[in-house]
Amino acid sequence: MTLKAKKSTSLIALISFLSILLVITFLAIYYFLSKPGREAAERLPIFQPTDVNEKLVDSTVQYIKKYHTIANFKLVNQNGDTITQKNYDGKIYVADFFFTTCPGICPIMTANMADIQKEILNNNHVMLLSHSVTPVQDSVPQLKKYAIEKGVNDSKWNLVTGDKKQIYALARKSYLAAESDGDGGPYDMVHTENFVLVDTKKRIRGFYDGTKKEDIQKLLIDIKKLEKEEFE
Repeated sequence: MTLKAKKSTSLIALISFLSILLVITFLAIYYFLSKPGREAAERLPIFQPTDVNEKLVDSTVQYIKKYHTIANFKLVNQNGDTITQKNYDGKIYVADFFFTTCPGICPIMTANMADIQKEILNNNHVMLLSHSVTPVQDSVPQLKKYAIEKGVNDSKWNLVTGDKKQIYALARKSYLAAESDGDGGPYDMVHTENFVLVDTKKRIRGFYDGTKKEDIQKLLIDIKKLEKEEFE
Protein backbone atom coordinates (compact mmCIF):
# COMPACT_ATOMS: atom_id res chain seq x y z
CA MET A 1 0.00 0.00 0.00
CA THR A 2 1.35 3.39 -0.95
CA LEU A 3 2.00 6.13 1.60
CA LYS A 4 -0.83 8.15 0.07
CA ALA A 5 -3.23 5.24 0.42
CA LYS A 6 -2.18 4.67 4.03
CA LYS A 7 -2.83 8.34 4.85
CA SER A 8 -6.23 8.17 3.19
CA THR A 9 -7.11 5.02 5.13
CA SER A 10 -5.99 6.61 8.41
CA LEU A 11 -8.05 9.73 7.69
CA ILE A 12 -11.15 7.67 6.98
CA ALA A 13 -10.61 5.71 10.19
CA LEU A 14 -10.20 8.93 12.17
CA ILE A 15 -13.36 10.40 10.67
CA SER A 16 -15.26 7.20 11.41
CA PHE A 17 -14.00 7.20 15.00
CA LEU A 18 -14.94 10.83 15.54
CA SER A 19 -18.38 10.24 14.01
CA ILE A 20 -19.01 7.29 16.33
CA LEU A 21 -17.78 9.33 19.31
CA LEU A 22 -20.09 12.20 18.33
CA VAL A 23 -23.10 9.86 18.09
CA ILE A 24 -22.29 8.26 21.47
CA THR A 25 -21.94 11.71 23.06
CA PHE A 26 -25.24 12.85 21.56
CA LEU A 27 -27.06 9.75 22.81
CA ALA A 28 -25.55 10.13 26.29
CA ILE A 29 -26.66 13.76 26.49
CA TYR A 30 -30.15 12.86 25.21
CA TYR A 31 -30.48 10.08 27.79
CA PHE A 32 -29.32 12.32 30.61
CA LEU A 33 -31.72 15.10 29.73
CA SER A 34 -34.71 12.86 29.11
CA LYS A 35 -34.44 10.28 31.87
CA PRO A 36 -37.31 10.39 34.42
CA GLY A 37 -35.00 10.90 37.38
CA ARG A 38 -33.97 14.34 36.16
CA GLU A 39 -37.55 15.54 35.82
CA ALA A 40 -38.38 14.15 39.26
CA ALA A 41 -35.37 15.90 40.77
CA GLU A 42 -36.64 19.27 39.49
CA ARG A 43 -40.11 18.82 40.98
CA LEU A 44 -40.79 20.51 44.30
CA PRO A 45 -41.42 18.19 47.26
CA ILE A 46 -44.95 17.58 48.55
CA PHE A 47 -44.90 18.20 52.29
CA GLN A 48 -46.78 15.99 54.73
CA PRO A 49 -47.21 16.58 58.48
CA THR A 50 -44.58 13.92 59.20
CA ASP A 51 -42.06 15.97 57.16
CA VAL A 52 -42.44 19.10 59.27
CA ASN A 53 -41.08 20.09 62.68
CA GLU A 54 -43.65 18.69 65.10
CA LYS A 55 -43.71 22.01 66.99
CA LEU A 56 -45.45 23.51 63.97
CA VAL A 57 -48.02 20.74 63.60
CA ASP A 58 -51.12 20.07 65.67
CA SER A 59 -50.87 16.74 67.49
CA THR A 60 -54.03 15.48 65.78
CA VAL A 61 -52.33 15.45 62.34
CA GLN A 62 -48.68 14.74 63.20
CA TYR A 63 -49.04 11.09 62.15
CA ILE A 64 -50.19 11.83 58.57
CA LYS A 65 -47.67 10.62 55.97
CA LYS A 66 -49.56 11.24 52.72
CA TYR A 67 -52.58 12.89 51.10
CA HIS A 68 -52.40 16.00 53.30
CA THR A 69 -54.21 19.01 51.81
CA ILE A 70 -55.40 22.42 52.97
CA ALA A 71 -58.83 22.12 54.61
CA ASN A 72 -61.87 23.94 53.29
CA PHE A 73 -62.43 27.36 54.82
CA LYS A 74 -64.91 30.21 54.81
CA LEU A 75 -63.55 33.65 55.69
CA VAL A 76 -64.16 37.31 54.78
CA ASN A 77 -61.73 39.58 52.92
CA GLN A 78 -60.92 43.30 52.99
CA ASN A 79 -63.93 44.05 50.81
CA GLY A 80 -66.39 42.08 52.92
CA ASP A 81 -66.53 39.28 50.33
CA THR A 82 -66.72 35.65 51.40
CA ILE A 83 -63.52 33.78 50.49
CA THR A 84 -63.40 29.98 50.23
CA GLN A 85 -61.32 27.33 48.49
CA LYS A 86 -63.33 28.02 45.35
CA ASN A 87 -61.63 31.41 45.00
CA TYR A 88 -58.33 29.51 44.68
CA ASP A 89 -59.47 26.63 42.49
CA GLY A 90 -56.91 25.93 39.80
CA LYS A 91 -54.47 28.42 41.36
CA ILE A 92 -51.04 28.26 42.90
CA TYR A 93 -50.99 30.49 45.96
CA VAL A 94 -48.81 31.79 48.78
CA ALA A 95 -50.33 31.92 52.27
CA ASP A 96 -49.21 33.61 55.47
CA PHE A 97 -50.47 34.75 58.89
CA PHE A 98 -50.26 38.33 60.17
CA PHE A 99 -52.13 41.07 62.04
CA THR A 100 -52.44 44.71 61.09
CA THR A 101 -51.20 46.17 64.38
CA CYS A 102 -48.11 43.94 64.58
CA PRO A 103 -45.03 46.10 65.27
CA GLY A 104 -42.46 43.35 64.68
CA ILE A 105 -42.13 40.96 61.75
CA CYS A 106 -45.50 41.60 60.07
CA PRO A 107 -44.55 44.87 58.33
CA ILE A 108 -41.50 43.13 56.83
CA MET A 109 -43.60 40.16 55.76
CA THR A 110 -46.26 42.37 54.21
CA ALA A 111 -43.63 44.37 52.31
CA ASN A 112 -42.14 41.13 50.98
CA MET A 113 -45.59 39.83 50.05
CA ALA A 114 -46.15 43.10 48.19
CA ASP A 115 -42.92 42.43 46.27
CA ILE A 116 -44.25 39.00 45.32
CA GLN A 117 -47.50 40.65 44.21
CA LYS A 118 -45.52 42.85 41.80
CA GLU A 119 -43.89 39.79 40.26
CA ILE A 120 -47.18 37.89 39.79
CA LEU A 121 -49.48 40.82 39.00
CA ASN A 122 -50.07 39.73 35.41
CA ASN A 123 -49.83 36.01 36.13
CA ASN A 124 -53.28 34.39 36.14
CA HIS A 125 -51.93 31.21 37.74
CA VAL A 126 -50.83 32.68 41.08
CA MET A 127 -52.59 34.41 44.00
CA LEU A 128 -51.87 35.43 47.61
CA LEU A 129 -53.75 34.81 50.87
CA SER A 130 -53.02 36.47 54.23
CA HIS A 131 -54.89 35.39 57.37
CA SER A 132 -55.33 37.74 60.32
CA VAL A 133 -54.48 36.08 63.65
CA THR A 134 -56.37 38.80 65.55
CA PRO A 135 -59.61 38.61 63.58
CA VAL A 136 -61.73 40.44 66.15
CA GLN A 137 -59.50 43.51 65.98
CA ASP A 138 -58.92 43.13 62.25
CA SER A 139 -62.43 43.90 61.08
CA VAL A 140 -63.27 44.36 57.42
CA PRO A 141 -62.82 48.18 57.62
CA GLN A 142 -59.47 47.72 59.37
CA LEU A 143 -58.31 45.24 56.73
CA LYS A 144 -59.45 47.58 53.96
CA LYS A 145 -57.51 50.47 55.47
CA TYR A 146 -54.43 48.27 55.77
CA ALA A 147 -54.85 46.95 52.23
CA ILE A 148 -54.94 50.47 50.79
CA GLU A 149 -51.87 51.49 52.82
CA LYS A 150 -49.88 48.46 51.66
CA GLY A 151 -50.90 48.57 48.00
CA VAL A 152 -52.90 45.34 48.00
CA ASN A 153 -54.42 44.45 44.62
CA ASP A 154 -57.85 42.99 45.36
CA SER A 155 -57.76 40.66 42.37
CA LYS A 156 -54.51 39.01 43.49
CA TRP A 157 -54.35 39.21 47.26
CA ASN A 158 -56.99 38.51 49.89
CA LEU A 159 -56.52 39.64 53.50
CA VAL A 160 -58.98 37.55 55.47
CA THR A 161 -60.64 37.67 58.86
CA GLY A 162 -63.29 35.46 60.46
CA ASP A 163 -63.67 32.83 63.14
CA LYS A 164 -60.48 32.73 65.23
CA LYS A 165 -60.66 29.00 65.93
CA GLN A 166 -60.98 28.28 62.21
CA ILE A 167 -57.96 30.44 61.40
CA TYR A 168 -55.85 28.84 64.11
CA ALA A 169 -56.88 25.36 62.96
CA LEU A 170 -55.78 26.30 59.44
CA ALA A 171 -52.41 27.49 60.74
CA ARG A 172 -51.72 24.35 62.77
CA LYS A 173 -53.61 21.57 60.98
CA SER A 174 -53.54 22.68 57.34
CA TYR A 175 -50.59 24.98 56.66
CA LEU A 176 -48.36 23.40 59.35
CA ALA A 177 -46.87 26.82 59.89
CA ALA A 178 -47.33 28.04 63.48
CA GLU A 179 -45.57 27.15 66.71
CA SER A 180 -48.49 27.42 69.11
CA ASP A 181 -50.47 25.01 71.28
CA GLY A 182 -53.56 27.21 71.31
CA ASP A 183 -56.81 26.40 69.55
CA GLY A 184 -57.86 29.98 68.91
CA GLY A 185 -59.07 30.85 72.40
CA PRO A 186 -59.33 34.48 73.60
CA TYR A 187 -55.70 34.63 74.77
CA ASP A 188 -54.09 32.50 72.05
CA MET A 189 -51.66 34.10 69.62
CA VAL A 190 -50.21 32.57 66.47
CA HIS A 191 -47.06 34.34 65.36
CA THR A 192 -45.20 32.86 62.41
CA GLU A 193 -42.87 34.20 59.75
CA ASN A 194 -43.64 31.29 57.40
CA PHE A 195 -44.85 31.82 53.86
CA VAL A 196 -46.42 28.61 52.51
CA LEU A 197 -46.53 27.67 48.82
CA VAL A 198 -49.66 25.71 47.86
CA ASP A 199 -50.32 23.98 44.54
CA THR A 200 -53.53 23.64 42.54
CA LYS A 201 -54.36 20.41 44.38
CA LYS A 202 -54.16 22.25 47.75
CA ARG A 203 -50.91 20.49 48.71
CA ILE A 204 -48.02 22.21 50.47
CA ARG A 205 -44.98 22.50 48.18
CA GLY A 206 -42.68 24.78 50.18
CA PHE A 207 -41.98 26.82 53.32
CA TYR A 208 -40.11 30.15 53.31
CA ASP A 209 -39.07 32.73 55.88
CA GLY A 210 -41.19 35.72 54.96
CA THR A 211 -38.74 38.13 56.60
CA LYS A 212 -35.73 37.15 54.46
CA LYS A 213 -35.15 38.49 50.96
CA GLU A 214 -33.18 35.40 49.95
CA ASP A 215 -36.15 33.20 50.86
CA ILE A 216 -38.45 35.42 48.83
CA GLN A 217 -36.19 35.01 45.80
CA LYS A 218 -36.23 31.24 46.29
CA LEU A 219 -40.02 31.33 46.58
CA LEU A 220 -40.31 33.20 43.27
CA ILE A 221 -38.05 30.62 41.60
CA ASP A 222 -40.12 27.78 43.09
CA ILE A 223 -43.35 29.37 41.86
CA LYS A 224 -41.96 29.20 38.32
CA LYS A 225 -40.96 25.56 38.83
CA LEU A 226 -44.42 24.75 40.12
CA GLU A 227 -46.04 26.57 37.20
CA LYS A 228 -44.02 24.45 34.80
CA GLU A 229 -45.17 21.30 36.59
CA GLU A 230 -48.82 22.34 36.81
CA PHE A 231 -49.49 24.14 33.55
CA GLU A 232 -47.00 23.01 30.89
